[in-house]
Amino acid sequence: MEARLARVLEERVRPALYPRSVPLEVASWQTPGEPVPVAEGLDADYAPTEAGAAWGPPWGTTWFRVRGGVPAEWAGRTVEALLDLGFDGTMSGFQCEGLVHRPDGSPVKGLHPRSQWVRIAERARGGEEITLYVEAAANPVLLGHGRPFHPTSLGDPRTAGTDPLYRLGRMDLAVLDTEVWELILDLEVLGELMAELPVEGERRWEILRALDSALDALDLQDIGRSAAAARARLAGALARPAGATVHRVSAVGHAHIDSAWLWPLRETVRKVARTTANMTALIEDPDVDEEFVYAMSQAQQFAWVKEHRPEIYAKVREAVAGGRFVPAGGMWVESDTNMPGSEAMARQFVHGRRFFLDEFGVENDEAWLPDTFGFAAGLPQIIKAAGAKWLLTQKISWSATNPFPHHTFWWEGIDGTRIFTHFPPVDTYNCTMSGGQLAHAARNFKEKGRATRSLAPTGHGDGGGGTTREMIAKARRLRDLEGSATVTWEKPADFFAQAQAEYPDAPVWAGELYLELHRATLTTQARTKQGNRRSEHLLYEAELWAATAAVHTGADYPYERLDRLWKTVLLHQFHDILPGSSIAWVHREAERTYARVTAELAEIIGDAQSALAGEGSAELLFNSAPHARAGVPALAAGPARTEGAPVSVTADEDGGLTLDNGLLRVTVDARGLAVSAYDIPAGRETLAPGTAANLLQLHPDLPNKWDAWDVDAFYRNVVTDLTDAEEVLLTQESDERATVRVTRTFGQTGEKSSRAVQHLTLARGQRRLDLETEVDWHETEKFLKSAFPLDLHTDRYAAETQFGHLHRPTHTNTSWEAARFEACAHRFVHLAEPGWGVALVNDSTYGHEVTRTVREADGGTTTTVRLSLLRAPRFPDPETDQGLHRFRYALVPGAGIADAVREGHRVNLPERHVRGAVGGVPPLVSVNSDAVTLSAVKLADDGSGDVVVRLHEAHGGRAHVTLTPGFPAGSVRPADLLERPLASPPEGTGLEPGQDGAVRITLRPFRLLTLRMTRAAGAKRPMS
Repeated sequence: MEARLARVLEERVRPALYPRSVPLEVASWQTPGEPVPVAEGLDADYAPTEAGAAWGPPWGTTWFRVRGGVPAEWAGRTVEALLDLGFDGTMSGFQCEGLVHRPDGSPVKGLHPRSQWVRIAERARGGEEITLYVEAAANPVLLGHGRPFHPTSLGDPRTAGTDPLYRLGRMDLAVLDTEVWELILDLEVLGELMAELPVEGERRWEILRALDSALDALDLQDIGRSAAAARARLAGALARPAGATVHRVSAVGHAHIDSAWLWPLRETVRKVARTTANMTALIEDPDVDEEFVYAMSQAQQFAWVKEHRPEIYAKVREAVAGGRFVPAGGMWVESDTNMPGSEAMARQFVHGRRFFLDEFGVENDEAWLPDTFGFAAGLPQIIKAAGAKWLLTQKISWSATNPFPHHTFWWEGIDGTRIFTHFPPVDTYNCTMSGGQLAHAARNFKEKGRATRSLAPTGHGDGGGGTTREMIAKARRLRDLEGSATVTWEKPADFFAQAQAEYPDAPVWAGELYLELHRATLTTQARTKQGNRRSEHLLYEAELWAATAAVHTGADYPYERLDRLWKTVLLHQFHDILPGSSIAWVHREAERTYARVTAELAEIIGDAQSALAGEGSAELLFNSAPHARAGVPALAAGPARTEGAPVSVTADEDGGLTLDNGLLRVTVDARGLAVSAYDIPAGRETLAPGTAANLLQLHPDLPNKWDAWDVDAFYRNVVTDLTDAEEVLLTQESDERATVRVTRTFGQTGEKSSRAVQHLTLARGQRRLDLETEVDWHETEKFLKSAFPLDLHTDRYAAETQFGHLHRPTHTNTSWEAARFEACAHRFVHLAEPGWGVALVNDSTYGHEVTRTVREADGGTTTTVRLSLLRAPRFPDPETDQGLHRFRYALVPGAGIADAVREGHRVNLPERHVRGAVGGVPPLVSVNSDAVTLSAVKLADDGSGDVVVRLHEAHGGRAHVTLTPGFPAGSVRPADLLERPLASPPEGTGLEPGQDGAVRITLRPFRLLTLRMTRAAGAKRPMS
């Protein structure tokens, strides 16, 4: 039966869908460069063309004008325009696309391979004249054609060429046979259901007989006339209701649109316009079920429609008000969640939720991240602090080693916060309502016997398109059909409320949600990652000093600029930009954007510090870090002081050098490798016997697939230690510091050889070895690591994440631990035995690994930390990471977790020296314990002038501290992430008033707290 049904559908029924057609008159105009406004496209000078004509250089835009008239004999029939731009296969959003306009410029709907039609008339009068315009995008096919990860030059307009990519297909006016359309869906639903039912089951045989009878009723030479009879023979099988205990699927219309990936940001702006035009048209269609709801996440995408296509946005607002177009998720973009820093992750929710509140009056209860590559353990409390309580994702189903044990569960973060979480068992965020998908969801659901509900995001996504009328029609048939899971259109919030009520005692998963795939996204496209990290810290500095200047001197606070810059940085944290998995165009553009962000933030910081310092010649050190350094308090400015023994340098007999500052003694051998890092106060060697630290290691790196995304465990089978040095030279020697420069050439020979120049520095009074690595990288399909083998035995280590740190095992007892062979850390990793530890801090890397081995010579344990520096995948960007890079990191022997936190901030917030008239600048706020770290000090976004402080317990213990404002303060109140005052402190925190505006704070481990402080009337606080 399956073979018969497939052939009849393919060769007879589907071709009968449009029984009559006439060609449309087609003309075209190609834009000379980037896309143009609609008015310009409509007024262009069009030239005649026809079906079969080539069009579209890569990334180009061609406008098509189609004209025609409805034949008189079609009166009373449903008429549609069929506009095939040259679609290739069935992948919507990964090839050419179009947006249809009326002559007045108003949008009609988007075109993609599964939606090539435009409704002209439900019941034609006959004789209607039509004119439509199509803005067509010639986006290249980069993921397909049987070689999905093959290097391509099409991802960059500079190398993509100008040859046309597409040929126009059918451009016709046609009659739609609605009875045949309904028959196709009847046959598909029952055929797909039958294929999933057990062979011996009675229901399968009932459907088989019904299909057999329906096909017998069809006149294969006249499908249109016999379609009704065939449908009548299927009616009984379609009317059988489902049982009471079947799995229940909540369908949510959706189009997960990557804000950039295999297309640039500017194309996403148009993708969103096409998709929202499609979805609002569906919602307005009287033939579409009123229960249908469509959910769209990412406030940035709404903002794009508002800015670029206000006429579509007006329809979106109307549909939102009607409850059928649902703003979901409450984030600025669907960001990566591993790499964004604490404050950036919070601001994703601040800016996303505020946009939805301001534009629609909507406050989301759910976080919506179907495609993000794993979830950091600090995320649950951020979600809760933003006012949400649920999380949806699908991506963990991609894990390649260990199937995740739950689909519905409570996720517990590092501070104990729990979020009710759901993974759709349909295992896709592009559900099409196929029988196979629904059967998989029911079979796959791991909560059987305890829960009955799951969610299915339904529609073409990634590249956009959204839900189709066919999907909605299928869902109508599946609403209550024996043998299938039931399907109901529901808003995400309605699903979650019912799911939690049904299963309140769901199991708990504590810690990170690690994706056992796509681990290389922690390293790929180093410039993008460095741009993000540095922008995050510059934004922190800009807010801090601008707020300090506003309060202390009355300077203007740059609200609009900071808001715009934050949104720019948040956009680039999208889960295919920050992870490095987009085309060359995206990352080259990101590099330029980060340069502009850096320059503007430097200007804001400079202006604020100049206002605070005044005009003069006295040198001030501005300390942005939340910890004192060089004699200057946290968040303050003053004269720098250095303490400790002077640095000495001794030349060794074997050509090496020993650097000593009384706290740390470092030996660099003739190869330029650190072979000893002796902690003098502790009387302990840091490095394992016979090993060398700061060792650059090179691996071949060709994963099985997903080149930019993946690094497979077998890469470690082959390694080249880069031990040959062209130069080992002492370049600086003074009481304050000593620096050794090491130069190496490696990899390919000739003009394209790679080169690494490293500076190893020991400074006065510092118990750390600073390392600066400059790499001119010209490798292909290679992986560069920096290794630090430590003489230390521990079964776990700490890695910084948002608002704290998490512990990971150093062993591989189980497949779960073995699968974490590459993981994420922010500013530090920390390893310790009782009473002594080591930190490795960095300014821009995220990927790392920790392994341990037992030494045969003495039976001791060598625990090796390796930072991941660079990769060289060839897809989707064949020139990934080529060129010059600079990294800063430091080895900190004798470090406790407090030292790791402090040094991690130090390396990311370098000192700033400013000349001025004042002797110092007092901190705007201060806390009396390093256990509490401030992640934001700013003025409230509402322009009230209130001071907002965000802080958290950073060491993993209970904290009891006093926060003292450096200005005359009025009230001090707890607030949520959106800076809205709360009636009482959040759970896990305590707040008591002290003297002179100070407050006493108690925090559980890793708990974050936002405070909002009003400013008392009175004079500005004078400078010291």
